[in-house]
Amino acid sequence: MTFIQDLRREYMELIDADPEKNRRGALALKDNMERSPLYYHDRFVSKTLQIPRLYSESDVEAFREIVSTSYQIFEKVIREYLSHEDYRALFPFSKELEELILLPRGYDEVLPMARFDIFYHEDTGKFYYCEINTDGTSGMNEDRLHDELNLDNPAHQEMRRRHHFRTFELFDSWVRTFTDLYRTYERRVEHPNIAIVDFLDTCTLREFQEFARHFQRAGYDCEICDIRELRYENGSLISASGHVIDAIYRRAVTTDIIAHKEEVQPFLNAVRNGACFMAGAFCTQIIHHKYLFHVLHLPRTMQFLTESEQEFVREHIPYTCPFSREYISREEVLLRKDRYILKPDDSYDSNGVYAGVEYSQEEWNNLVDRVYENGYICQEYVPQYATENIDFAFGDGKWHKYITMAGLFVYCGEFAGVFSRAAEGGGIITPHRNKRAQATYVVS
Repeated sequence: MTFIQDLRREYMELIDADPEKNRRGALALKDNMERSPLYYHDRFVSKTLQIPRLYSESDVEAFREIVSTSYQIFEKVIREYLSHEDYRALFPFSKELEELILLPRGYDEVLPMARFDIFYHEDTGKFYYCEINTDGTSGMNEDRLHDELNLDNPAHQEMRRRHHFRTFELFDSWVRTFTDLYRTYERRVEHPNIAIVDFLDTCTLREFQEFARHFQRAGYDCEICDIRELRYENGSLISASGHVIDAIYRRAVTTDIIAHKEEVQPFLNAVRNGACFMAGAFCTQIIHHKYLFHVLHLPRTMQFLTESEQEFVREHIPYTCPFSREYISREEVLLRKDRYILKPDDSYDSNGVYAGVEYSQEEWNNLVDRVYENGYICQEYVPQYATENIDFAFGDGKWHKYITMAGLFVYCGEFAGVFSRAAEGGGIITPHRNKRAQATYVVS
């Protein structure tokens, strides 16, 4: 049994020794969640479990190595796309999006922020990629708030008396990363006005407010802007409040921008004309798009990867292909449903994702017929790692197996922390259906 497995066993023993005390603590935690940003638009947006996610220092070192190798590969892919027309042809981007991707950035970094979502097997160290988020990467505030709410968790408080716990700091570290990157920008100014930009009616606003507070504490003017309300006048991008924007922290995902392009023309014109710094530039879409996993396995990509990087792709990136007759037969996917997962080629929050293991054969047949040749990818369904946990606040208060996912935050190629999610049973972790978020701790 590993050190982390021993720790979870300690939690379980504490909970089983006094389940009523832990139930009362969980209900108090739930009451406090209802008064927090985790309760939004009259619903809980981030439910949790009684045992938080635990990692050892050796796990952290493993995450650093995963991030380092992954980032090297992804950076090569982006630069290959920017430099070679034949490589660009492998991606399904429109001409309009390709032109945005190819725009000059004014700085060298190509992937300022990302979250690498992996299925990490804590007992063996094996891992498999799920997906990659770049523009719109979130979860920092959920991690912070779940840590604070664990003050109501009696088993966790007892464990803190027995062991040393530390968390990942995800806000000031991003402010430092962002401002250090800004200092390399060709048209930097001494005291930049910073804007966090998104579609504010669908965004994680409380997270933006937390980031804005940290920018302001570091001495920077920072405001939160709806991307549709920006103006482009006399060569400057102007916020709705009338301030010139010198630097953008972009949280609006590329697909939403393209879908609402007529409403965001001032923003797009400012980007096209290099009116201000933006992290991240549209080249991050190369990595964000789910087609990436297909391209990674192609011989054209293997040409510019080292042998160790090629092996990394083969071992950790699930085989992926467009869900069309050119690449895979409908019959293959129908007959081996538990082997495959189907995803829209460019979406987020698990929207429209279907894992064969979750459906009856008849249901799967209907799904396959609906999405075959219809903008989907087909991906190998990789082994999940599950741990026992209990949910007194939102579940039945009994022990169940929960599949887990580790989202590795990456700031300019450096590992920054983990966003931990789980879901009861198998299949996939889906927001608003079965997702549980957990505070993440490194324990020694």
